[in-house]
Amino acid sequence: MNRRDSLKALGLTTLSTGLLVAACKTDDKKADDSAAGAKFDEQGKQPFEIERDKKLLADSFFTDHEMATITVLADIIIPKDDRSGSASDAGVPAFIGFIVKDMPDHQTPMRGGLKWLDLKCLNLYGKSFVDCSHNQQIEMVTAIAYPAKATLEMQPGVTFFNRMRDLTATGFFSSKMGMKDIGYMGNSPMPGVFPGPPKEVLHQYGFSEKDLNLSLKG
Repeated sequence: MNRRDSLKALGLTTLSTGLLVAACKTDDKKADDSAAGAKFDEQGKQPFEIERDKKLLADSFFTDHEMATITVLADIIIPKDDRSGSASDAGVPAFIGFIVKDMPDHQTPMRGGLKWLDLKCLNLYGKSFVDCSHNQQIEMVTAIAYPAKATLEMQPGVTFFNRMRDLTATGFFSSKMGMKDIGYMGNSPMPGVFPGPPKEVLHQYGFSEKDLNLSLKG
């Protein structure tokens, strides 16, 4: 799968009772997503906002196994390339770990999706997603990454992966690494006198250079 491919949707298939039980077995150990790599800038925040962020950072939601799965998925969606590091290099798993605590609406769909993914991999490969070979992981992701091509039984996976892809892209492109990757420079002062909008932009919105001059003088 290419780096910036879009994906989408999720369904359970037939599983043996043994596999189902194994897949549903939750590692009670919570991931250290409290450390989540997230050092939030307190500048400009109200005290109650700072306290809220600290509390969210101190809590954990995902287990170690879930965080490992999220990390593999995020790096499949945005792998390292010659432009920048991968999603995990940019701290995307930590971002997702924080977001599900900040926005609880993500919790059930994300946990359910991760569980579905493991169940599906157990059914197909006899292993959880993170224990599958890279080729098996790519095969599984490809089956749920393209909504128009996905089979009906893969629709639950498509729904989950759509969310996972959106969170990954949001986390990556809001990081310093992601902003640099797309060449975002932010607001920066322009030296000299601002010449005004380019002629083609003025014309696009029905203005002329004369309108601009009048506006400036007025």
